[in-house]
Amino acid sequence: MAKILVVDDEKLIVKGIRFSLEQDGMEVDCAYDGEEAIELAKNTEYDVVLLDVMLPKFDGFEVCQAIREFSEMPIIMLTAKGGDMDKILGLEYGADDYITKPFNILEVKARIKAIMRRNSRNLKEGKKDNHIITAGELKLDREGRRVFIGEKEINLTAKEFDLLELFVCNPNKVYSREMLLSLVWGNKATDSGDVRTVDVHVRRLREKVEPSPSDPKYVHTKWGVGYYFRA
Repeated sequence: MAKILVVDDEKLIVKGIRFSLEQDGMEVDCAYDGEEAIELAKNTEYDVVLLDVMLPKFDGFEVCQAIREFSEMPIIMLTAKGGDMDKILGLEYGADDYITKPFNILEVKARIKAIMRRNSRNLKEGKKDNHIITAGELKLDREGRRVFIGEKEINLTAKEFDLLELFVCNPNKVYSREMLLSLVWGNKATDSGDVRTVDVHVRRLREKVEPSPSDPKYVHTKWGVGYYFRA
């Protein structure tokens, strides 16, 4: 059974999301402020965290940052409509995706199921295939969803790992930002903020795996086209 944490100070919204997710057989915990959310996340490994930006005590960005210090559980930020800066900040703090308010509950459920489906598929593929992939000093464990540079383990978020896995498994293939948005997030680009999601994740990924992010060794840019992997 999937375990979901819903974090929002608007109790009617939380009640509606909880009811809908439980109808689909999911187990739902709720938090109404940032402090409560962090405590719940410390005690339970959730399949997905739905996290509102505007919260009492600690805001959504602070909660996201705090969770990233001890877990890579997928986080979907709930942002105000047209709040592009909120979307970008959420990604900068370690969120995997975002949904704008007001939202359709069907979209929320679709995003949750897409994340869980991809994680499940990665585990199955890791068991069927050679799940350890090496490229230079980089080692990617598809089954354990772990990444190492030399002997040092690199902590990636769920989406950062998905992005790196796609690159590593398809070396020298150039992906446009729109393609990456579709393959990794399951989304279609509708505005510049959507493709900016990809740029932010690629930059964060480079900061974690590259010896020199400004002169990348692994994740390269094909100017005017997109990104590709080469060891």
